[in-house]
Amino acid sequence: MSAQLSWSHACELLALNSTNKINYYIYIIEKQNLSVRELRERIKSNEYERIGYKEELEESKINTFIKNPIIIKTHNLSEDLSEYALHQIILENIDDFLKELGVGFTYVGSEVKIKIGNGYHYIDLLLFNYKFNCFVVIKHKVTEFKAEYIGQVIKYINYVDKNIKEVFNDKTVGVIICKKENSYVLEYCTDDRIFTTTYEFV
Repeated sequence: MSAQLSWSHACELLALNSTNKINYYIYIIEKQNLSVRELRERIKSNEYERIGYKEELEESKINTFIKNPIIIKTHNLSEDLSEYALHQIILENIDDFLKELGVGFTYVGSEVKIKIGNGYHYIDLLLFNYKFNCFVVIKHKVTEFKAEYIGQVIKYINYVDKNIKEVFNDKTVGVIICKKENSYVLEYCTDDRIFTTTYEFV
């Protein structure tokens, strides 16, 4: 095991029932400098299972460590939240949200106003990922995933690429967070710049 792991880390890991699972948590301990308490929380939240982790640790895409579902902490567990309420819950716990989303995400802005043609639009959240050197457009919805969400996010991605990103940044990507997946829509509406996930409240 890595020299970065304490005996307490090792005890937590050795209780796991899968070599792949142990390797995953060793990897994130090293990359994110997790304490034993943080490691215990990650294991308890079933992070390994939610991330769809494969046998090899690949970092070629920003979605490598985007979990599904994303756990959002809140005192309001209502299933009938509005999009505004969901947005406020995320902002109130933005640090937890960024950590839950994945590795290297930083906050840029909320409801970022952009002008396309004669109309104004608002990007729910604009993030930057320093690990992959790119801007990240976040769209969150309280409904099942719909095909039109792809078109909206592509529009925002193209705007950021043209008007915000610098020449030394990689191409912008988008993450759509919905209450429920729709595998039939996803099968026919794919774009390699856009990733999707769902959310749950705790």
